[in-house]
Amino acid sequence: MRIALGVEYDGSAYYGWQSQPHGNTVQDVLQAALSGVAAQPVAVIAAGRTDTGVHALEQVVHFDTGVERPLSAWVRGTNALLPKNVSVLWAHAVPDEFHARFSAHGRSYRYVLLDRPVRPAIRHGKVGWFHLPLDVEAMRAAAAYLLGEHDFTAFRAAECQAKSPVKHLHRLDIRREGELIVFELAANAFLHHMVRNLVGSLVYVGKGKHPPEWVRDVLESRSRALAAPTFAPDGLYFCSAEYDAKWGLPRR
Repeated sequence: MRIALGVEYDGSAYYGWQSQPHGNTVQDVLQAALSGVAAQPVAVIAAGRTDTGVHALEQVVHFDTGVERPLSAWVRGTNALLPKNVSVLWAHAVPDEFHARFSAHGRSYRYVLLDRPVRPAIRHGKVGWFHLPLDVEAMRAAAAYLLGEHDFTAFRAAECQAKSPVKHLHRLDIRREGELIVFELAANAFLHHMVRNLVGSLVYVGKGKHPPEWVRDVLESRSRALAAPTFAPDGLYFCSAEYDAKWGLPRR
């Protein structure tokens, strides 16, 4: 039997999603809890890997098991064994053809940036921070150059393992909510550090270091050296993965 799960987590205390020898990753604690419910080892595959300090509102994973359990046990039983900063939201039986990563045809992220002179305390670890006032309209103008299908090599981490740097960015909305600036991004897929690299370059435009057209020039250059440094992970949230309705996954 193949089971899909929706998982929410605060990534502040973890070295990202992907399992590591030291064990302090989201995948490690989730697999340990699921194995406790199954009374045998369980391995999970995720829709997308997240880096150290990055959060998820609805990460989608799947695992295979020969153990019969009610779906409610995969939720409540697993949550009883998980740390309080990780929570299973739902469980759904899926056909063997379903794959959390390869069946997804889109993914979305949110970056939440605190824009005020002093660093966060209550929101520490949950938001990025920039101390100077940012021009949202200039950042929106720059974002328009990034929409569509492009080679995003200039915004790709050196260790990225994606087969192709060409991705289709469907959405890049930017809005201000008081002291917060919220970036909403959706694409067929993302490169390693792509969102944080895009946000860093848009902040360069917002603070007036470069005009909006500079982002277009960086994109066309395909040179990582010309873009801004990778922005902090704190304010980055994996929001969701998109799947065909035929899989019947719950929608939140």
